[in-house]
Amino acid sequence: MYSQITSNKRKSVFLVLIFIAIIMALGWFIGVYLGYGYEILIGASLFSLLMSLTSYYGGASLALLSAGARAISKEDNPYVWRMVENLCITAGMPMPRVHIIQDAALNAFATGRNPEHASIALTTGIIAGLKNEELEGVIAHELSHIKNYDIRYLTIVVVLVGAISLIAHWFLRSGLLGGHRRGNNNAGGALAIVGLVFLIISPFIAELLKLAISRKREFLADASGALLTRYPDGLATALEKIADHPKPLDRANRATAHLFIANPFKVRSFTGLFSTHPPIEARVKILRGM
Repeated sequence: MYSQITSNKRKSVFLVLIFIAIIMALGWFIGVYLGYGYEILIGASLFSLLMSLTSYYGGASLALLSAGARAISKEDNPYVWRMVENLCITAGMPMPRVHIIQDAALNAFATGRNPEHASIALTTGIIAGLKNEELEGVIAHELSHIKNYDIRYLTIVVVLVGAISLIAHWFLRSGLLGGHRRGNNNAGGALAIVGLVFLIISPFIAELLKLAISRKREFLADASGALLTRYPDGLATALEKIADHPKPLDRANRATAHLFIANPFKVRSFTGLFSTHPPIEARVKILRGM
């Protein structure tokens, strides 16, 4: 389990470094070939940062609102409350706010920028459909996302994806419209082609990297959750039940799909590259091998 956690942390950091390298490459092209300097790179990064800060501090509330989650107290559902509380004591972390989603689908998610400002949401379907040790595994998985600062980490990734998309778009406009570019018309035409390539490829690669990081964090949360409960089979069985349950989440949202323990749309991508979550079969195999 410790090996799985270390491996996923290392791979996730490597993917973020690739993001930064792409942004630096785009900035270099703009500065050198278009004669704008690095003002555009700085401006795009600052604009993306400003937008992401809004979602960073208000994103948790928006995610809960979009899912139709309702905050509960200990009196509302002592069973779930005590399970979350006991796992938090075991993990040595603050108690997050607990929410319930009135939905028959089997799913759950956690959100919040740090353990002190975190929430966990469970559907009524998953509470009713899983046994005690299975639900405990799901909650441990979500608490691990909070403890591992996965939401903060993914927010940084979203910022980088936005910056890459903005820079690629500005690069294309500058190449096509001229502006301060240097060189003759032939050079401008060549720059337009390069800009078009960057516009198409850079955001696409960035999105794939974002999805890859999201999948890596799911593996990390699986390993961390199993480490917390000391019973990997509980989460493995829960994931199998979630995969076999046919009902998608009623209020699923593509902007928050990566937060859930499993894809809320119940759609399986023809390739893992385009999925927010790794295959359930792969996750179960790793858990059963621990």
